[in-house]
Amino acid sequence: MTDGGGALRVLVTGASGMLAHDLVPALRAAGHAVTALGRPDLDVTDAAECLAGVAGHDVVVNAAAWTAVDDAETHEAQAFSVNAVGAANLARAVARAGARLVQLSTDYVFDGTATTPYAADHPVAPCSAYGRTKAAGEWAVRAQCPDGVVVRTAWLYGSGGPNFVATMLRLASERDTLSVVDDQVGQPTSTVEVSALLVRLLDAGLPAGIFHGTAAGRTTWYGLARATFELSGLDPDRIAPATTAGFPRPARRPAYGVLSHDSLTAAGIEPIGDWRDGLRAHLAGR
Repeated sequence: MTDGGGALRVLVTGASGMLAHDLVPALRAAGHAVTALGRPDLDVTDAAECLAGVAGHDVVVNAAAWTAVDDAETHEAQAFSVNAVGAANLARAVARAGARLVQLSTDYVFDGTATTPYAADHPVAPCSAYGRTKAAGEWAVRAQCPDGVVVRTAWLYGSGGPNFVATMLRLASERDTLSVVDDQVGQPTSTVEVSALLVRLLDAGLPAGIFHGTAAGRTTWYGLARATFELSGLDPDRIAPATTAGFPRPARRPAYGVLSHDSLTAAGIEPIGDWRDGLRAHLAGR
């Protein structure tokens, strides 16, 4: 690949997902030649398909993932086959092709017990099956591709798939009041802004390492719900705070999922801006 600034041949896996919905057009708008393959076109759990699919590309952005967090608790083997084995298959194919790999990951690789933002090099300690499979995928990529790039993101929303923001707006038309968890802290992040960050990484020549692709600032799900209502002209007082204990789920969620952006800054790459700005832009474009 080039040292940055030139047109690249980019393969995006998981092309039917919410992130790819915005990533593919963002890459094309930046002048890159993009091949977008969904699962019917490229099964990342098949090593031979990965070798064939990667051939002829400069960069692979792996957005293919098992993202059903709760289902992973009872289907960890299946989640592992996509999130870990799939990542390993792509990493081997990329290494053989002499290309570069960008692996999308998650704040779920951490246990959520921190009180300050997680640094990129903080030891992983997943507390769910989904988190374990994504951590294994990170390990596979770093083992097979020392010059690989891992981008962790979190609390994603966008126009290309189901998400919390869309759910809140739907429920607003169905219920008078809502109860939303107020004891999980994170960084709501739009797929448009993650896509723009990935373009910036390509433009910078894809510096190797781990980067955090989340919005600046922090809030809770309750705070995000209130902001969604406020920015949509709805009464935020229709929403009441609740505890995680009041909404038991099969998979444990990290109570604190705030990620540091220091590794981006150190690489000279502009991090994503404040989460409220991203949410405002997303809602304005609906």
